[in-house]
Amino acid sequence: MAITMINPKDVMAKKFEESHLFLKLRSLIICGRMFESKAEEHSILHSVGTFDLIDEKMKEQVRSDYELVRANIKNRGFKVLTGKMGVYVQPRTKGPGHGSISRAFYAKRKFLAIILGIEVP
Repeated sequence: MAITMINPKDVMAKKFEESHLFLKLRSLIICGRMFESKAEEHSILHSVGTFDLIDEKMKEQVRSDYELVRANIKNRGFKVLTGKMGVYVQPRTKGPGHGSISRAFYAKRKFLAIILGIEVP
């Protein structure tokens, strides 16, 4: 699940608590929908839920994931960001990939399961 775009200048300038990532995760409304086809002609709403990043242990891990991205941008550059980074949140190519240079923060599967209430932290 995409959370927010990564603007390298913004990430370098803002601590986690000031970041777009934290602002988005602080309080979410999640709408789950059924996948029917890539054409996406319509969508069936499956469920609606809320998520607030208030659990301190979880918040610390997301902060750590953010700081990992921040350190890599500072020390190695924006282009080294990869989906292999992070425990709960990963930087990934936004969209289909294949040469795209934009990146976004995505919730990894384990974190998404927690957000959706499928798994307990």
